[in-house]
Amino acid sequence: MLQSLKAILDIQEFDMKMIRLMRLKRERMKELEHIDNLRQELRAQQAEKESEIAELNRTTASQEIKIHEIKEKIKKLESRQASVKKVDEFNAITQEMTQAERERIATEQIASDLIDKRHLEEEILTKIKESLAQSEESSVALENEIKESIRMINKEGSELKIGRDLLAKSADPEIMPIYQRLLNNKKDRVVVPIENRTCSGCHITLTAQHENVVRKGERLTFCEHCSRIHYWQEIEEVEGSGATPKRRRRKLASSNA
Repeated sequence: MLQSLKAILDIQEFDMKMIRLMRLKRERMKELEHIDNLRQELRAQQAEKESEIAELNRTTASQEIKIHEIKEKIKKLESRQASVKKVDEFNAITQEMTQAERERIATEQIASDLIDKRHLEEEILTKIKESLAQSEESSVALENEIKESIRMINKEGSELKIGRDLLAKSADPEIMPIYQRLLNNKKDRVVVPIENRTCSGCHITLTAQHENVVRKGERLTFCEHCSRIHYWQEIEEVEGSGATPKRRRRKLASSNA
């Protein structure tokens, strides 16, 4: 392995831990946002329902005023009818009173329907208020737990950054900027070993010539497919991990034969 890559690999381990923490933090932040959105939605429903009920009250009041005016009109017509002597005039007033009475009945029905609707909306509003109260009460503990989790993530991230910054000071000044650009682009491991002549980053098969160049470790070598930096993982580096390269196993098998 190219010696200058060893420090980069150590830095990469810090970066992978920090990336995992950042992803976890984003997930926890989304949970907080989801809780707040639910609460805001309930508050919006409550405000909307209160506005609807207020409008129903105004409409009902106007209908009740109209009913009162019709009743007054009927009373006046009755007074007039009692004083008329002509049959035609009497019949005309009777007809006008009949129309007024129909209008009164229709208006009272409208007012009654509005009152029924208002009662229904008030029941819904009560349920919304109860849901909001329950949501606010139950979410307090969860929000506190999430906020504490975020605080611990920030603390661990700060500690990792300190260690990472110390390592970065000793890293190769030419390789470090290249590594940083690749990391910023992929948000994943960018210095990876070759395994069975395959890039362990993009998992695409490489040429034997490319593998030999990486094995020699004389210069920085990039994957021609994903641009990751390749290094050769020596047998002692993976001993006991179950990741012994197949090429080496075939060679040992042939020698034993």
